[in-house]
Amino acid sequence: MDTAHLRVAITTNSLLHLDANFAAAKQMVLYDVASDSSEFVDVVPFLRGAKRGPGGGPDANGRCILEDMGDDDGTGVDPLIERVEALQGCSVLFTMEMSDLAAVRVHKAKVFPVKSYQQRSIDEIIGQLQSMMKGSPPLWMRRVMCDGKGVRLPLEDQEL
Repeated sequence: MDTAHLRVAITTNSLLHLDANFAAAKQMVLYDVASDSSEFVDVVPFLRGAKRGPGGGPDANGRCILEDMGDDDGTGVDPLIERVEALQGCSVLFTMEMSDLAAVRVHKAKVFPVKSYQQRSIDEIIGQLQSMMKGSPPLWMRRVMCDGKGVRLPLEDQEL
């Protein structure tokens, strides 16, 4: 895209809806969204399963676990690494749920996380973003907009 845009990631199990938790999503879809157009970029599948259930809970031994806390998922590998790395180049992440630890890691990757409390179609999310981009976008959105090469635009250089 040659105009100011956002690269967004959406956690999904269906490929049609925002319908998955960040730590448990089967995949993420990536789109470039401008005020008057959108372009599908990629699907990033996750081969490794995540820890069970939103919010964790007691395991089989009655110990409390959180869905993505700790250093690994039993295999010696941090379960969030591949998910955070998949966000490279993205400005915004839409997800159903995420733990505080995951939110901190996403924020450190300079991605703005947006949690949804209900499933929504990907087309609806893109339409809402485009509507917000027209006219005077909110400050959070202007701070993460990119130019045609994917470089974040300073606020004073943005033209929609």
